[in-house]
Amino acid sequence: MPREQGRKLIAQNKRARHDYHIEDTYEAGLVLTGTEVKSLRAGRANLTDGFAHIRDGEVWLEGVHIPEYTMGTWTNHAARRPRKLLLHRREIGKLSGATTESGRTIIPLSLYFKDGKAKVEIAVARGKRSYDKRQAIAKRDADREMQRALAARLKRR
Repeated sequence: MPREQGRKLIAQNKRARHDYHIEDTYEAGLVLTGTEVKSLRAGRANLTDGFAHIRDGEVWLEGVHIPEYTMGTWTNHAARRPRKLLLHRREIGKLSGATTESGRTIIPLSLYFKDGKAKVEIAVARGKRSYDKRQAIAKRDADREMQRALAARLKRR
């Protein structure tokens, strides 16, 4: 059987871009058990409550829900267990330096397979305030309205 190639998206954290200002992104590998991989291949995961933190020089992903594999037996995994992220020491140093600053956190943006290996895209983010969210929504609505008007004008020609 040929090896998997390319990128296959499993889950995306759309709420993260709404709730946070994304400052820097990193790609990290995941340490998973066999039933977790099978559950991910079925396309089942939820990143909305996920976050990462640094403990003893290692990065751990918490709160990510990968449901139990339906065909699994007693070897099934816990759905919300902490999962170790695989990063270079330099990247871990940058992450720890960035998160020591007040108001910054590490959040997962997306979970995907890249060339057959499970990867997670994490970001250093700063929380948005409610008025920032309202401004972002207003800007998005104005851009949509402008695009509609432009499309209608081009259509009339």
